[in-house]
Amino acid sequence: MSTLDRISQPSDLRDLTDVELDALADEIRERLIVAVATHGGHLGPNLGVVELTMAIHRVFDSPRDRVVFDTGHQAYVHKMLTGRAAEFERLRMEGGLSGYPSQAESPHDVVENSHASTSLSYADGLAKANTVQGRPDHVVAVIGDGALTGGMAWEALNNIAADADRRLVVVVNDNGRSYRPTVGGLANHLAKLRTDPRYEPTLRAVRERLSNANIVGQAAYEALHALKKGLKDALYPQGMFEDLGLKYVGPIDGHDRPAVENALAQARTYGGPVIVHVITTKGQGYQIAVANEEDQMHQAKAFDRLTGEALAVEPTSWTSVFRDELVRIGDERPDVVAITAAMLSPTGLDAFADKFPDRTFDVGIAEQHAVTSAAGLAMGGLHPVVAVYSTFLNRAFDQVLLDVALHRCGVTFVLDRAGVTGDDGPSHNGMWDMSILQVVPTLSLAAPRDGARLRELLREAVTVDDAPTVVRFPKGGVAADIEAIDTVGRSDVLFREGGEDVLVVAAGPMVRQALDAAARLRAEGVGVTVVDPRWVKPLDPALVELAARHRLLVTVEDSGRVGGMGSVLTQMLADADVRTPVRVHGVTQEFFDHAKRDVLLQRMGLTGEAIAADALARL
Repeated sequence: MSTLDRISQPSDLRDLTDVELDALADEIRERLIVAVATHGGHLGPNLGVVELTMAIHRVFDSPRDRVVFDTGHQAYVHKMLTGRAAEFERLRMEGGLSGYPSQAESPHDVVENSHASTSLSYADGLAKANTVQGRPDHVVAVIGDGALTGGMAWEALNNIAADADRRLVVVVNDNGRSYRPTVGGLANHLAKLRTDPRYEPTLRAVRERLSNANIVGQAAYEALHALKKGLKDALYPQGMFEDLGLKYVGPIDGHDRPAVENALAQARTYGGPVIVHVITTKGQGYQIAVANEEDQMHQAKAFDRLTGEALAVEPTSWTSVFRDELVRIGDERPDVVAITAAMLSPTGLDAFADKFPDRTFDVGIAEQHAVTSAAGLAMGGLHPVVAVYSTFLNRAFDQVLLDVALHRCGVTFVLDRAGVTGDDGPSHNGMWDMSILQVVPTLSLAAPRDGARLRELLREAVTVDDAPTVVRFPKGGVAADIEAIDTVGRSDVLFREGGEDVLVVAAGPMVRQALDAAARLRAEGVGVTVVDPRWVKPLDPALVELAARHRLLVTVEDSGRVGGMGSVLTQMLADADVRTPVRVHGVTQEFFDHAKRDVLLQRMGLTGEAIAADALARL
């Protein structure tokens, strides 16, 4: 049995020798590479925190001491060291291990935080609860992968620094990156601490002197720490963290496990909030990942571990269609600018940034700031395109409502990974945007059914300069275009055969399930019309007139049933006193465990077969 397979709980680490711990680190990296090469997942971030996570679990006593990871995708090693190493054979598979912390999996997983910059607020509350209830336990917040650029993190630090008696250790895992190198003033400050030419050479010289003088153990650590503090005071007398009133330890080589353990043990004795600044390398131990300049294999699909090459050829993606069309628009419209929240490549803005670097703004993991900054850009005479995953726009709802819409700013939001995404679990399903955004006055929302409509609707969206517009599309490959056979108002008619029994109104990519349902209904002798409204907010009033002529109205969408297209259309029919019965097919508002998109859609009854069967039962 390997050393890793003998670890059933963190306390097992404390019985291992240094030689065994070094071997364990190698085993963990091997297990990570094999698991992610097979199933896909976040490789680079986890390879970078092996020694750090081992040190945390040797110094602190989880789950009594709470350990919160931010962002949660760097918690694979934590999962291995808390008794789940054998389960990595089913990483991110239905019924298997989640790619993020999961309370259902283990008491060691405190919060399921796959969205960034939340750990310090959780930790602040947990530490306050310990104080109020007289518990001597510690809280450890591990914040990294650019999460310290988020505004919530600084709101939390402001509160954490206000109470010197709270047993809270903030570990800044500084790898200089989110997907790409971290941007902004904070990133620049941390980079100076990492890279000042006077800093590391002096530290190396002192380490050599300590070694030659045979000064080891705690005495060596204390001497080195005193020198590093003196160097920091000399080079950066107004240290950012210390100016907040927080004790600061570091920077420390995050791959030097004994050094990290010493630093954490020192921080543990302070009895108050402490920042421990560790320097790590994303992808450490797998040179293919380290050398990947794009994202250091931040999130990899299944790959050949010997070459790092993806095992499957990816179909043309929705993201790539958006990427190419935005560049074309940028060529034609010098007023169009782009904003990303630390996700330039994942959201398809990389090509625009390459061609128009002065018109592209990466604000870090700060969605709220991104949206209000976009409002300012619009007020300044530009047309910003804010590209973000659907699930992350949830964090900036107030800014969309009161900073953009209230001021009638022409901002276009492009929501990637909208609808059911699947593999990354409940926090990443983009199933909330249509429900949330329905309440925003003046906002228009488009759901393209194919690549041609994505290009078409994006162009329509950026022409609107006095209100916000939204274009949403799903994760994955884009299928063949579906051309309209007619139009009703501004909606596309995609199918019309056999009379006016059932009207199916389908949003975006769900038209494929609608057309499948139509074929099944026709086989049963039922007349069917299938319509794609293109713009699902506001809905075309012509749909009400069309529904009045049919025996049954069926709506299909991969977004929430509450506040979604179906519920709005139902209300429109009631307001117009149209008595046509309505069947609404959408996503129930609940948190779905990770599984493939097709599996989840089938479970929700969002298949052609299920939709047709329901319609037949209602006729």
